[in-house]
Amino acid sequence: MARKPKLDTVLAEAVDTARQALAEIAVDSEIGDYCGASVEGERLVTHRFISHRDGYRGWTWFVTLARIPRAKAKDATVCELGIIPGEDALLAPAWVPWADRLAQDEIDAAQREGEQTDTASDSPAVTEDALAADEPAGTEQPTGSEPAPAAAEEDVDSQEPEENPRRPVRRRRTAQRTAARRRAAARNRGGGSKE
Repeated sequence: MARKPKLDTVLAEAVDTARQALAEIAVDSEIGDYCGASVEGERLVTHRFISHRDGYRGWTWFVTLARIPRAKAKDATVCELGIIPGEDALLAPAWVPWADRLAQDEIDAAQREGEQTDTASDSPAVTEDALAADEPAGTEQPTGSEPAPAAAEEDVDSQEPEENPRRPVRRRRTAQRTAARRRAAARNRGGGSKE
């Protein structure tokens, strides 16, 4: 078992050296009262000061000093300095991944919205003007109270269900992307061939 290092008295008394080192990164008014020294290792001591910096209530300044054997306080080396949170410090909450931050009701709402969009695009609204535009020229629709011929009803029933109208659009877009990728690859190779 390793023995616990004892406090180096030369470094523990080097409070002024630690305060001067902090003056390089903080204004004197931001450095408060001395909190004490703690042993970090053999001939390695950390000094702590209260922070008066705006927005850093509960934080403490620290300066870690080291020295070689038989060196004086004036020969102390500043190893590290900075500001660390104390027990009263205001800290940001721990990072949470985006997927975990969403509440269940937000996820459900997004799914419902997506389902509504899908059903709206799967069954487009058909107007009478659109039907009239799709009819071949020369055919007339029955008007008034005349019943439609029974043969026309049978034809409608025997027809196969229409394919999803979005599918041809997807195929066309996929073909366009593939062609664009091929052209880009040809340019990168230096061929420069156009399709």
